[in-house]
Amino acid sequence: MELEEYELLAGVDKNKDQSYFLWTLNQDDLKHILFPVGHLEKPEVRKLAKKFKLPNSDKKDSQGLCFIGKIDVKDFLAHYIKTEMGNVLNEKGEIIGTHNGALLLTIGERHGFTIDPKFKTAHDEAYYVVSKDVKNNTITVSNMRTLEEISKREILVSRVNWACVVPKVGESIQIRVRYRQALTPAVIKSINGCKAVIFPEREVDAVTPVQSLVMYKGEECLGGGVIN
Repeated sequence: MELEEYELLAGVDKNKDQSYFLWTLNQDDLKHILFPVGHLEKPEVRKLAKKFKLPNSDKKDSQGLCFIGKIDVKDFLAHYIKTEMGNVLNEKGEIIGTHNGALLLTIGERHGFTIDPKFKTAHDEAYYVVSKDVKNNTITVSNMRTLEEISKREILVSRVNWACVVPKVGESIQIRVRYRQALTPAVIKSINGCKAVIFPEREVDAVTPVQSLVMYKGEECLGGGVIN
């Protein structure tokens, strides 16, 4: 008798779909899980909640990290992660400013650091984080490149988990590297144990190390991995 396979599918409501965060689930997990409102859009869920007199039927939609309330994510993390002020570098390695902790910043971000006024002019473009060195607590920023120009075409991911069947090398899939980001067509270039190389058909903005890359085949979430 063949074993039953369980699929992890995207929710019908694309604005509320949580599959991006569920890529670590495997077959042993999925056989014990039900997603009872995945086939409904949020307004329909609210109607049912109101019908059954649930106390949160009219609660406002949560934004960001719903379990921490109205607090900046960086402030929240700073309570649990030891951070120190560090240097902001330009692409020449010169110190041009300061930040409150490299751990709190992501590639492509343009806030959370201060540039010394002597390195700024009225005509400067915004500075973006283009790389960071957590060990030395430094970040490198640039105002000469856009997010598209610091994008990657070939993405290495580790700690790969497949929710169901392992796809084949060369298979066409779709990926996203941010929650609610539009899906990007891609090809699986190689799979080596818990590592894989993904080749998007077009540039993906601000591919950030240690964030999740999640893979899809139509409505099915195939799994994902951690960006190197």
